[in-house]
Amino acid sequence: MSKAALSPPPGRTLPEPDLYDTDLYLWTQAQAALLRTSRRQDIDWHHLAEEIESVGGSQKSEIRNRLAILLQHLLRWEFQPEKRKYGWRASIVEQRLQIDGLVDVSPSLRSWPETVLAKSYRLARVRAADETGLPEATFPEVCPNFMAQLLDDGFYPGPLAPKVV
Repeated sequence: MSKAALSPPPGRTLPEPDLYDTDLYLWTQAQAALLRTSRRQDIDWHHLAEEIESVGGSQKSEIRNRLAILLQHLLRWEFQPEKRKYGWRASIVEQRLQIDGLVDVSPSLRSWPETVLAKSYRLARVRAADETGLPEATFPEVCPNFMAQLLDDGFYPGPLAPKVV
């Protein structure tokens, strides 16, 4: 192939070879710069579309993971009241705030936590059994709480215990 065949048409520049595959962050910055300067002809449209789709997927995944952590800590809170620590409470608060923040940024995902509740609970149950040393059968097989309870700042399951240190 001749060198002329590899040259871009007048007014166009070729994107950095394989930048998408070698440095994703740098690629994202270059694509953002191209969008801002309206150099549409130089944009890597195929990969840009894939990355935009993946942002949505990563938000869904983040909500699912945060929900699993929340459920895990609520199970520990409920089934090991004598071992409660401030860090458990702080994690419960953090997961609720993070889920709320993700849904605020993407309101179309408001029903997503409910959609993934059963799967998140199964994972939380396994993790809670592993962390506590209690048999998995100790924990209910199905999540006993409604999503509204789980996300309620005032909801802490199980018996009241002395002040958490």
